[in-house]
Amino acid sequence: MPYTYLDHEADVGIRAIGSTLEEAFEEGAKAMLNVMWDISTIEERQNVSIGSEARDIPELFVEALNEILFKQDVEGLALARFQVNGISMMNGRYRLTGIAYGEPLNFEKHTVKTEVKAATYAGLLYKEKEGQHIVQCILDV
Repeated sequence: MPYTYLDHEADVGIRAIGSTLEEAFEEGAKAMLNVMWDISTIEERQNVSIGSEARDIPELFVEALNEILFKQDVEGLALARFQVNGISMMNGRYRLTGIAYGEPLNFEKHTVKTEVKAATYAGLLYKEKEGQHIVQCILDV
C-alpha cells in the first residue's frame, strides 16, 4: 500500500511511500484527503493550483498538505487527488507546484468522515530508503 495510517492518541498519523519524492507527496495528500472524505465518491470536475515553499523536504510536505486544506476550504471544494508538477530548489528554498482535483462541496453527496484542521510538524519525517521516498506527519483532527 502506498500510504498507511499511524497509531496516535488523539490525532491521525500518515506515512506515504513513493518511488519518487513527488509520488510520496501525492500519496500523502491522498491519505489526508481520504481521512476527510470517501475520495472514491468525488469526481475530478474542478482543479486548483497548489504552491508552497520551505527550507527542507519535511517542512515542504507539511506546507503542501496545509495549502491543499486551505484551498479546499477557501474554494468550497471536496478534493480527491493531488498531482505534483515539480519540486525544485531556488535561492536555498524548496518549492513545490501542483494541482489538486475535486468538485464543489455538496453535503448531500460528500459526507465528512473526519475534519482535518492541519498537517503538523509532530512526527514529521522524510527519508529515502532502498530507492523509496518516505514522508510522514501527524494530522490535527
